[in-house]
Amino acid sequence: MQSANKMCVALLFGGMSSEHEVSCVSVGNFVRNIDRSKYEVLTVGITKEGRWLYTEATAEQMADGSWEELPGNMPCVISPDRADHGMILFTPDGRVEKMHLDVVIPVLHGLWGEDGTVQGLLELAGIAYVGCGVLASSVCMDKAVANALFEANGVPHTKWVAANCWEIEKDLEGVCAGVEEKLGWPVFVKPANAGSSVGISKVSSQEELKAAIALALENDRKVVFEAFVDGQEVECAVIGSDPAVATRPGEILAGAEFYTYDDKYKNGVSQTVIPAHLPEAKLDEVKTYAAMAYTALNCEGLARCDFFVEKNTGRVLINEINTFPGFTAISMYPKLMEHEGLPVPQLIDRLIALAVERTEKQHG
Repeated sequence: MQSANKMCVALLFGGMSSEHEVSCVSVGNFVRNIDRSKYEVLTVGITKEGRWLYTEATAEQMADGSWEELPGNMPCVISPDRADHGMILFTPDGRVEKMHLDVVIPVLHGLWGEDGTVQGLLELAGIAYVGCGVLASSVCMDKAVANALFEANGVPHTKWVAANCWEIEKDLEGVCAGVEEKLGWPVFVKPANAGSSVGISKVSSQEELKAAIALALENDRKVVFEAFVDGQEVECAVIGSDPAVATRPGEILAGAEFYTYDDKYKNGVSQTVIPAHLPEAKLDEVKTYAAMAYTALNCEGLARCDFFVEKNTGRVLINEINTFPGFTAISMYPKLMEHEGLPVPQLIDRLIALAVERTEKQHG
């Protein structure tokens, strides 16, 4: 039975992207910190194969992957039909049960979750959801589109070029020559849409470049090339939209040469420092650019904006925006917000309130 006086919140986790496991850890922070006196909480796991399962798993079972095998799991879908305004459960005895949802928190990272697809489903359903809308989610997921919009809006970015799969197949040598000529060495090679540091290489020769392009194409049909920046990597948390409020940046002291997926989520070798080791004026400059970039790309709710501060020039250059940043206990977004006086339980309240506000403005 659904409680009449509590708001019903569904947490989505897992997903089909290469960041499935991180999502399963991130969601635990919501499960452990959401105020159960205010919210009825439903959890829906999405398997790597794309099955949606209502589950009563614990945060620990979500994190270790054992949630998928629990006997009480039930297939479910979020209905795009606004009359349903929620979730449809398929019970073991063959019944169909409808559950009204007030808010969805899509704790999903990467493709098929953070890229506008799930946001589009929730827009159709008319259900409030935490985080960026369809446009911002899909734009920020595509590094080439995001870079073009940063440039158009005067947000400084490292030099870059992009190439589609068909351009590379047609003239690999020409693409490689163009990259070397425009960007020099070393160069970062990235799939345009893969998400968290997956399929990324740092290369210093034509031979390495060709291997890196092949790796990037395993993850996407478009490749982005970015000039290397000898800079300090810093990250700002941004919340809200009218106006957007940015934190001052923190930094991660990475264990590897560049901040890898394993470093972020598995090894725990990196350390967070808040605020970042920068002069006061530079901290404020990064913060200003974070709010500017977030607004330029139409972000709402929350996002994490990542920057380089170039070592010899002090230039601030945006790297990317993550529209549903990692939310694990060691992740930068919740740590930055906590440093600004918004611990995770209150942060969740704020994100839910923003989601409801936006839907009321849009749908009435």
